[in-house]
Amino acid sequence: MQIYEELEARGLIAQVTSREEVRDTVNNGKATFYIGYDCTADSLTAGHFMTLVLMKRLQMAGNRPIALIGGATTMIGDPSGRTDMRPMLTREDINHNAACFKKQMERFIEFGEGKAQMVNNADWTLELNYVDLLREVGSCFSVNNMLRADCYKQRMEKGLSFLEFNYMIMQSYDFYHLFQKHGCNMQCGGNDQWSNMLGGTELIRRKLGKDAHVLTINLLTDSQGNKMGKTAGNAVWLDPNKTSPFDFYQYWRNVEDADVIKCIRMLTFLPLEEIEEMSHWEGSQLNRAKEILAYELTEMVHGEEEAKKAQEGARSLFGAGSSTANMPTTHLSPEDMLDGQISILELLFKTGLAASKGEARRLVQQGGVSVNDTKVSDIATSFSADQLNKGLIIKKGKKVFHKAVL
Repeated sequence: MQIYEELEARGLIAQVTSREEVRDTVNNGKATFYIGYDCTADSLTAGHFMTLVLMKRLQMAGNRPIALIGGATTMIGDPSGRTDMRPMLTREDINHNAACFKKQMERFIEFGEGKAQMVNNADWTLELNYVDLLREVGSCFSVNNMLRADCYKQRMEKGLSFLEFNYMIMQSYDFYHLFQKHGCNMQCGGNDQWSNMLGGTELIRRKLGKDAHVLTINLLTDSQGNKMGKTAGNAVWLDPNKTSPFDFYQYWRNVEDADVIKCIRMLTFLPLEEIEEMSHWEGSQLNRAKEILAYELTEMVHGEEEAKKAQEGARSLFGAGSSTANMPTTHLSPEDMLDGQISILELLFKTGLAASKGEARRLVQQGGVSVNDTKVSDIATSFSADQLNKGLIIKKGKKVFHKAVL
């Protein structure tokens, strides 16, 4: 099975501009393709996972990836999937975030001469003359067509800034520039980017009279309707300092029964024949499938050693054992205590189990917090230094565990 047919068999392809031409291009290793990443944080998330895996698959088949860092577009903010405007970052913040992205990407794709490359659209966009851009690019876009795009329609009621309205034009110019300067003949991304991505193909066609293509992948969605990479309102980061390997493992270990085989098919590199056998698994066998999924993805992101530790920690915690050696742990200092005590709300905040004291209050009031197997229902509950010296095992919801020690 060739790479295009494998992508289809794994359920990854959502839409393409021309199936036959794209299939021929990628199957013969002739694609120089790009995927864009706006640097809105200093770590990629599990939501980026599918595009990273796609780059890896296509590179393994002989195609050349371009990881486009949105140094300029991050300053604008993509309105897709947003109900409000993204915060504006400084160039220093963006450059720092870009460096963090590359380190994480190197676990998936190989950079170097004739291999993958990383480029930053700030290098060509920030020097553009506004009037020249309007004349060269703006004349190729119909405002009526742009307003029909989903990425804009969903923002119209709440308000779409003119700043964000320019995003499609900037993304399209990226493809146009990469086509001319780097021989980039294909853009890949999530299915929610279809309108933005088509803008680039239209610009290339109208300005150069040549064809380029778009391949969009299905975005995995969990049963609650949240995009992959979000859990309990917080992002699942690839940076181990933001989401520990244990928590990353647990996120995938806890996918819904109905989603586990789909996740294995789309995200792992296990042979399709093996996955087909798993698709007939039922009952307790699905827990084994979830372990396989969690281990494979944790190993891909954090390495074999961390994956084994996360698996062993999860098995001992949820099985017959009681070891907490590999459980995520927060080490508190005496300065975190007030008169030798720490409140449950402060504890949830300090351990990162709640993003704010308000969220911590809601978790307790809704009955979602236990400490050392005892449910905490009073927001005034506090714990002593002696208790912390022995270690507190905090449980949020049914499956998130964290240890706090002084």
